[in-house]
Amino acid sequence: MATARAAEARVQAEIEAIATGFSKLKSLAPEIAAAGGLLVEAIKGGGKVMFCGNGGSAADSQHLAAELSGRFLKDRAPLAALALTVDTSALTAIGNDYSFAEVFARQLKGLGRKGDALVAISTSGNSANVLEAAKAARALGVKVVAFTGAAGGKLAALADIAIKVPADRTDHIQEMHIAVGHLLCGMVEEACG
Repeated sequence: MATARAAEARVQAEIEAIATGFSKLKSLAPEIAAAGGLLVEAIKGGGKVMFCGNGGSAADSQHLAAELSGRFLKDRAPLAALALTVDTSALTAIGNDYSFAEVFARQLKGLGRKGDALVAISTSGNSANVLEAAKAARALGVKVVAFTGAAGGKLAALADIAIKVPADRTDHIQEMHIAVGHLLCGMVEEACG
């Protein structure tokens, strides 16, 4: 019985920590709204939104691209969005022939055009391959929205808009990233759908 109470107390403490972090997320409303506008501008201008990240951030990239190319909250025409994390042949060939740091940048150089947008996701803000993608995007005239943790890392400085969520723990950062991503998908769908 004591073990069950201890487990319940731990769960409650974790939920409280998550809720506290999400309440602080409101302070990023200007950056989130600006990022939504940037993505809307890309889609309305005939461009596309590309996403990249590693591990959980790769899964978030796929998830958010699917919300736009499929549907989010309403039936509508598909929107131009893709995750640079899904082509295993490209990822492994580029990683093998060049380096893992180039797996997103090389794809972006082939697919990206001025007027497109890149959502670069890195909890630390220092993932080498995400940094290289952001650099490649900037060189092409592709706008960059960065999702990072509170520190921002090197990625924040490479972004047109940096959304540095108010968390330092990876899982909490990821929880906020998907919430912010859903907000952006809603804005894009409303404006472009």
